[in-house]
Amino acid sequence: MVSKSEIKLITSLHQKKYRNKEGLFIAEGVKVINELLKSDFKLHKIYASEENIVNIASEKVTLVSEGILKKMSALRTPSPALATFYTKKTTEIIEDGLTLVLDDVRDPGNLGTIIRMCDWFGISALVCSANTVDCYNPKVIQATMGSLTRVNVVYTDLEKYLTKETRAVFCATMEGANIYKTEVPQNAVLVMGNEANGISEAILSLIKNRISIPRFGDIQATESLNVATATAILLSEFKRRF
Repeated sequence: MVSKSEIKLITSLHQKKYRNKEGLFIAEGVKVINELLKSDFKLHKIYASEENIVNIASEKVTLVSEGILKKMSALRTPSPALATFYTKKTTEIIEDGLTLVLDDVRDPGNLGTIIRMCDWFGISALVCSANTVDCYNPKVIQATMGSLTRVNVVYTDLEKYLTKETRAVFCATMEGANIYKTEVPQNAVLVMGNEANGISEAILSLIKNRISIPRFGDIQATESLNVATATAILLSEFKRRF
């Protein structure tokens, strides 16, 4: 049996202020939950509409109706399993290899996809500006498909961070040098910007190495690439060099 207060707590976690207050976040879907259960994220509660669908002892699962899951869910079509986990406060930035930095990326789907990209390309450090979307947003968690368990996400003041950074710092701009003709070091920082406005002027002023992905189409009418797509191309190019 699930109480009204439990449902109210879970639905409150759809909002960042309550995730911060409670130190909890929602994970939906069997794959995502199983990935989190294998990681060092600490489980709070788990609910399911079917028995034995997640990799944990059945006595730790609260069986509920599909109707209850729908009330809890942040999805249009609820998954048969939903769990709450404790958030982790990460402040240490790994200063080795390639670090990805996001300046004001707002779309949860983009952030979730970028976290998956980091996992795929072996980027263990993802540094985000304070106004980048929360990595514990339910839509971000869903889009990561469990990759959040293997990527170190840190929110910080980017101006202070980049001012102290000793590695070469690159940023993606439309006017930058062709990435395919630019030498890049193994130890570097790559900065990607906001979906609509790109990298802010304050951050851009700190970066000398500006790169771009050339357009090969004959008409060349496309304004820009989606930030997650551009990130994938650039990470692939940085990684294939070494």
